[in-house]
Amino acid sequence: MPLNLTKIAFGAQSYGDIESWYAQRRSPNLTTRYRPTKWEQCIGGSLYWIHQHSIVARSEILGFSETKDGRWSIDLKPELVRVMPRPKRAHQGWRYLKGDPPRDLEDGEDIGDALPGKLAGKLERLGLI
Repeated sequence: MPLNLTKIAFGAQSYGDIESWYAQRRSPNLTTRYRPTKWEQCIGGSLYWIHQHSIVARSEILGFSETKDGRWSIDLKPELVRVMPRPKRAHQGWRYLKGDPPRDLEDGEDIGDALPGKLAGKLERLGLI
């Protein structure tokens, strides 16, 4: 089973900003200083995007390549898949996703009255959800 990563959608003011970033690129990728230690196990897994303290979408990881300046590129499938929002604290860089990943939303499925990530995280820590 492939490993998954999480990454903050830094600078995104809305989910639409993430979608627009994908629409502007034929082959989306992220650059990072360090390649994951378990990088081979991540290929075929997904990079899950965190926005406003919630995991909101994912992209399949196609591979890793070294850039000219010695950094690493995480090469992503040019498809953004919405997932059922799940609270997730902010972090710098990428992290391995622990536990089961959130499920993909079906076509036409609405997230309905899902709680904002920050609020859901606080309620979860209090044991209320």
